[in-house]
Amino acid sequence: MADRGVDFSGIPKDLRDHLAELELELSEGDITQKGYEKKRAKLLAPFLPQITSVDLPLPDVQQQSSSGPTSGEPSPASSDRSPASPEASGPSSSSGGRRNRSGGARDDRYRSDIHTEAVQAALAKHKEEKMALPMPTKRRSAFVQSPVDNCTPPDTSSASEDEGSLRRQATLSAALAQSLQSPDYWINRSVQSSSTSSSASSTLSHGENKTQTQPQPTSALADILASTRIGNAHTHTLLRVCVYGRVCNRLPLPLCSPGVPVNSRVSTKIQQLLNTLKRPKRQALSEFFLDDSEEIVEVPQPDPNTPRPEGRQIIPVKGEPLGVVSNWPPALQAALARWGATQAKSPALTALDVTGKPLYTLTYGKLWSRSLKLAYTLLNKLGTKNEPVLRPGDRVALVYPNSDPAMFWVAFYGCLLAEVIPVPIEVPLSRQDAGSLQIGFLLGSCGVGLALTSEICLKGLPKTPQGEIIQFKGWPRMKWVVTDTKYLTKPSKDWQPHIPTANTDTAYIEYKASKEGTVMGVAVSKIALLTHCQALTQACNYCEGETLVNVLDCKKDMGLWHGVLTSSHGLKPEVICPCASSPEALTVAIRRPGARGAALPARAILSMGGLSHGVIRVNTEDKNSALTVQDVGHVMPGALMCIVKPDGPPQLCKTDEIGEIVLNSRAGGTMYYGLPGVTKNTFEVIPVNQAGAPLGEILFTRTGLLGFVGPGSLVFVVGKNEGLLMVSGRRHNADDLVATALAVEPVKTVYRGRIAVFSVTVFYDERIVIVAEQRPDASEEDSFQWMSRVLQAIDSIHQVGLYCLALVPANTLPKTPLGGIHISETKQNFLEGNLHPCNILLCPHTCVTNLPKPRQKQPVGVGPASIMVGNLVAGKRMAQAAGRELGPLEEEGLVRKHQFLSEALQWRAQTDPDHVLYVLLNAKGVAVCTATCSQLHKRAEKITSALMERGGLNTGDNVVLLYPPGIDLIAAFYGCLYAGVIPVTVRPPHPQNLAATLPTVRMIIDVSKAACILTTQPLMRILRSREAAASVNVKTWPTIIDTDDLPRRRPPQLYKPPTAEMLAYLDFSVSTTGMLTGVKMSHAAVSTLCRSIKLQCELYSSRQIAICLDPYCGLGFVQWCLSSVYSGHQSILIPPMELELSLPLWLSTLSQYKIRDTFCSYSVMELCTKGLGTQTDTLKARGVNLSCVRSCVVIAEERPRLALTQSFSKLFKDLGLSPRAVSTAFGSRVNLAICLQGTAGPDPSTVYVDMKSLRHDRLMKLWGCLLTLTQTSCLQILPGVRVIIVNPETRGPLGDSHLGEIWIQSPHSSSGYYTIYGEESLQADHFNTRLSFGEPHTLWARTGYLGFVKRTELLGSTGDRHDALFVVGQLDETLELRGLRYHPIDIETSVSRAHRSIAESAVFTWTNLLVVVAELAGSEQEALDLVPLVTNVVLEEHHLIVGVVVVVDPGVIPINSRGEKQRMHLRDSFLADQLDPIYVAYNM
Repeated sequence: MADRGVDFSGIPKDLRDHLAELELELSEGDITQKGYEKKRAKLLAPFLPQITSVDLPLPDVQQQSSSGPTSGEPSPASSDRSPASPEASGPSSSSGGRRNRSGGARDDRYRSDIHTEAVQAALAKHKEEKMALPMPTKRRSAFVQSPVDNCTPPDTSSASEDEGSLRRQATLSAALAQSLQSPDYWINRSVQSSSTSSSASSTLSHGENKTQTQPQPTSALADILASTRIGNAHTHTLLRVCVYGRVCNRLPLPLCSPGVPVNSRVSTKIQQLLNTLKRPKRQALSEFFLDDSEEIVEVPQPDPNTPRPEGRQIIPVKGEPLGVVSNWPPALQAALARWGATQAKSPALTALDVTGKPLYTLTYGKLWSRSLKLAYTLLNKLGTKNEPVLRPGDRVALVYPNSDPAMFWVAFYGCLLAEVIPVPIEVPLSRQDAGSLQIGFLLGSCGVGLALTSEICLKGLPKTPQGEIIQFKGWPRMKWVVTDTKYLTKPSKDWQPHIPTANTDTAYIEYKASKEGTVMGVAVSKIALLTHCQALTQACNYCEGETLVNVLDCKKDMGLWHGVLTSSHGLKPEVICPCASSPEALTVAIRRPGARGAALPARAILSMGGLSHGVIRVNTEDKNSALTVQDVGHVMPGALMCIVKPDGPPQLCKTDEIGEIVLNSRAGGTMYYGLPGVTKNTFEVIPVNQAGAPLGEILFTRTGLLGFVGPGSLVFVVGKNEGLLMVSGRRHNADDLVATALAVEPVKTVYRGRIAVFSVTVFYDERIVIVAEQRPDASEEDSFQWMSRVLQAIDSIHQVGLYCLALVPANTLPKTPLGGIHISETKQNFLEGNLHPCNILLCPHTCVTNLPKPRQKQPVGVGPASIMVGNLVAGKRMAQAAGRELGPLEEEGLVRKHQFLSEALQWRAQTDPDHVLYVLLNAKGVAVCTATCSQLHKRAEKITSALMERGGLNTGDNVVLLYPPGIDLIAAFYGCLYAGVIPVTVRPPHPQNLAATLPTVRMIIDVSKAACILTTQPLMRILRSREAAASVNVKTWPTIIDTDDLPRRRPPQLYKPPTAEMLAYLDFSVSTTGMLTGVKMSHAAVSTLCRSIKLQCELYSSRQIAICLDPYCGLGFVQWCLSSVYSGHQSILIPPMELELSLPLWLSTLSQYKIRDTFCSYSVMELCTKGLGTQTDTLKARGVNLSCVRSCVVIAEERPRLALTQSFSKLFKDLGLSPRAVSTAFGSRVNLAICLQGTAGPDPSTVYVDMKSLRHDRLMKLWGCLLTLTQTSCLQILPGVRVIIVNPETRGPLGDSHLGEIWIQSPHSSSGYYTIYGEESLQADHFNTRLSFGEPHTLWARTGYLGFVKRTELLGSTGDRHDALFVVGQLDETLELRGLRYHPIDIETSVSRAHRSIAESAVFTWTNLLVVVAELAGSEQEALDLVPLVTNVVLEEHHLIVGVVVVVDPGVIPINSRGEKQRMHLRDSFLADQLDPIYVAYNM
């Protein structure tokens, strides 16, 4: 051996004790030979300087646990699965050596060296595959753990979470090849047989079913995600503008993103994630897709190799008959009276302190007398004689700590003597105790209004400042009664308690918490109480004078019933008596105390794979996934037991099948108090046979225990319903998963006793979640490494994928009153986002296996013989709509004015020079600048002179206008028209953010080939500053003309275009997909557009409108600069930047000027909604009245944001705002204004459509459930505009209420794109395209937006039914995932609803992964809470798996001037690692 030649005399005594323990474990079969040699070599290593160290793949779990915290008190029913540890199964050779062993009950609860070796073998297999998981990215400032010295470790002195939980030990078995015909083969009665188990280096299989483990040729990623495409072919040649100034062509997404460094840290991690996902973890999904299926879920096909039960139907098992005792008392109270009289000085109870010293002794005489006093006091001294507080049959809460069992005994028996029903509960520690609400429900359902407690306990209860006990959350109003002896009244001599013979009346109520956290009271009758005591006495051979040591909770379960036979040291294996119990059936089975030398307990060595399918199989293929369970003895005396299927009807199981134990006994609970419906399903069960016929009329009670009956009628318990996790039709036990997690070494990152396992329902199946408390000194890398190894170990051993593994800071998980983890409260915190983890790892890609195959789009062919032409059925009404006719111009004098806008201004300056066209307000609401028709005309002339003198321009040159929102911009625009040059309005760079905004300005200048820049002096200085030089080349600016100092001379002549088709101005805009698009607007289009708006909004010279918009592109520019000059109305201009300084400015202006029509953007409306929503009373007090507003129009180029507009209407309804006043305009690049709500049109209407149908490019209108819906509002089409809905692929017209691309025909459409390439094919495709049939000669313009036309019941101005246009979303920004089309706004709406702290969200895709960016409005400790909630909601509502979740600060998501998200800018910033995220999670 390796230690040959070692001088053992020089080895310390404690090390010699350790070596003796190792030899004992080897002899008992609790450790393999290989494990023994490893541990022995490790112990002797310091004394073997000449010997090379043993190469251990992982640190030893026993050595690790020796320094870790202990986990609490032992659990009585934990012996249901008998521990394989030496403490439980071996004779004691040295009590001193045993005393020195580390741990404690909770530390050893899941410990098994053999199972540890099995986990090591599983991890070694994964190590060979070299799986590299991408670590999450965390901001360094977030989640800084406090020093170890300042952290309070979890309380390890109290008991574990579930006092009655089953102790699990997964061990390796010998290679047994016997058949299943005789159960004796798979029941191993020899302890020594486990020592023949093979080494942990045996090869791990990937499950019982070998066909599932074959590697698939296809990638798992291909099964989960289809190729992604953002954008359409018709936009690929446009320029993309990035907020960081990179100019490049649009590339297909699978290639490198433009401007993003290939070796970016984020890009590398995403590629690492993709490489990981390419490994198929599960059997490939079958080819499956139902286009019209209501629920698109992959239905798992039954595996022919799944193990099935083969035995015969089980026969009910009878316990031994209850013995007949001649002097048995008629009731438990009578027994107390007998012992109180005959054995008054005999000790009934001795309480010990933590050191084992007696605190006090309660004799039977004292117990009887004090109980008698309490019964008398309860019945006669509370309240008055005519109105007593308590009557027989009332329920009373008993609130006593475990440290004071004597007071509890007195209170319990006092209640029995008073014939009131005691309800023992735990002592509440605070108002927000975990589970307090459920305890309150129990007290309420039981009608409890009085609580008994001790004086010391009462003083320790939390109180109000007035000294009263606080009202605990969810509790009814309680009266508190102190039961100390000095407060009790001695009964009068003639008073005797009424002690009836035991009957079916309720004696006491014991509370029981379900898996969901609900607390119910199990009522135990008086006869059941007495019979249970008799059965326990008979089964355990109790006799007078014996001493019983109870280390359990004396208020419930086994501690309340009888305790366990045990002592401190030197236990013999035959005195360990495991038992099985449940709150409903009380004690179910118990192993009888045996004589010395009797046969040892039975063991069953089972396959975990078989157990997951509910069948009993010996483990022969994969010894690493074997489970050794010990029996819990025989059925209780007088009871009848069956095993039934846990789900569905109570059908009897077969002999080799795992089922729920049901029991018929007089000694069980009778009902859930106050809950008759639940009672029937639990306490009144009649088992049925295979044919469905009832077994008889005997009523059984469900125990909640899962198990089977072995040879000799021995009962084996393998789990509880409460700990059962049903995943994809297979059963897994929470304790088994905890044991595997703890076997992953080293366990230095988490506390061993603080691990919670539960399941959550996500996408039609249960998903397993593990939450553990992380040690304060654990590093990020160690934690992540441990989590990834746990994933691999559970996947290999249990053949199930973990959905989420979260680590929370120490001592933060909700506790039960005894110090364990409150599982249901932890689950609730997880689902509500209140868990606050410090590390989290989600694996939806590997464990969500019920997603369908991606949809394969079928090619659509159009032929003359087709029944379906596109989607248009012959005879169906075509989906088209039109605004009213523009009509001919009646007045001859107006023809010239309408021809060119420049002439309209000249005409107004001559005919009405003093009419005020524009009023500009500052943040205080003061008019800082006004412009009459004459003033605007004269200033425009001066600018024309400056252009001619300083610019050296030719007619038709492009001139960039770089101005803040104001009247200077308007004057410069008309100055350009007068000079015959083409104005291009550009948003000026932000002085505080030149690096981000100046490159965009430079790009537009370069793309438009501007010959000159008109601007102000401050902006000119910025353009030539050093700061600007750091971002762009300032030496290559075109000529810059400062318009603050203009010449006084008038230009010799004003330019007049030869035709109306000449170019008037260029409109440049950045779309939501990051495209910089410039469109050409002719003079004819400008005049027609202004005329159309005038007709729709009824604009005249006497009217005033308020504009709070950015004036640089689209309809915002038209309203700011053009419409007033054409129609003659007065425009009150409110720059949006002023609104940030004074939020009420816009609304106050509407009220002050009595504005009827106003135009704003979504960003302005959102600013008012969030900033002023709580100040409506203040605004009302200041006299703000919005009843004058007739139309409030939001200018946008996207789907109407109904949630925002409706919130705005509701919030300011108190200020007089009419709900019908708020509407949305719609425009696009090909036509700046398609829809605008007019004054005489019908009210906007809302349609709810099914999101699932939208993904399939079809429409289904719904009413009712909002979870699957998206909503869109109808829009009123402008005069002169004609709309048709077209199939974007076939270019054929669609029918009414069908989804397709919106095509328009209008005289005010743009002339075409202004690009540096000038591709004619793109021009023709967007602006001059034709239908494939129907009207082949009509030219249409493609908007690039999806929508539909629906004929409503509303009437238009002509009296006809209104054809409404509904916009669904932009084709370019849709995400094509899994063959379906998704609109980002739908996913973002779901994400924003997932957690209260999500302020805004945006989604995009990168290399087939869906990336969600969420802005966190709360504290940074909530950042990791968002990851599972975002993943859950997208999976549930959109059937998509999120690849990356990015949590950022508020304001990070870029938004353009119209309030639209710039998703592609966001994507580029993320991939270039420029977001500074709080947290980035890469879902596996």
